[in-house]
Amino acid sequence: MADPTAASLNQLRNIQTKTGKSIAELHSLLDGTGLAKHGEKRTWLIDNVGLGYGDANAVVGAQGKDLSALDGSAPSAASAPAGDPLDAVYTGAKAALRPVHDAVIAAVEAFGDYEMAPKKAYVSLRRKKQFAMVGPATQKLVEVGLNAKGLPPSPRLKDMPAGGMCQYTVRIGSPDEVDAELVGWLRAAYDSAG
Repeated sequence: MADPTAASLNQLRNIQTKTGKSIAELHSLLDGTGLAKHGEKRTWLIDNVGLGYGDANAVVGAQGKDLSALDGSAPSAASAPAGDPLDAVYTGAKAALRPVHDAVIAAVEAFGDYEMAPKKAYVSLRRKKQFAMVGPATQKLVEVGLNAKGLPPSPRLKDMPAGGMCQYTVRIGSPDEVDAELVGWLRAAYDSAG
């Protein structure tokens, strides 16, 4: 499984390369704006630095965090996060769902490069835009959100209302349910995210 912390650090390194500015410099620019809300800062980075939504979100989300690992070396034990961010998502009664999540991620890793952005209750999978979301829906089911249009009808696919983050969701309860059909849907979403 891709390490979310390593993926986040890699994303921040790529932002530094794209912008020619260190993350600390970007944070200093944000501090100078006087903006306080996350969304306002993200919009400012999009409008004034030319970052995409996901990159701007990552820069704002990294404010106040130890970024000493950005130099390319592995984080030291002192600077490493307390644990895998997914440990907070798959905790308590939902801990048994982690192998289901890992099976979805293993399938996606076969497609190629992507970014993983852990959120409070799920993980966002992105290329140029988000193509999937993975997280516990209940204590017994993981929900996979698919950002893809025109998937063939299936009793497993639940259509979502227009304007949402994903057009479809699928709920699965075991790694065995990450089958050819689900992998095909994930692949379609991955390909459409560019």
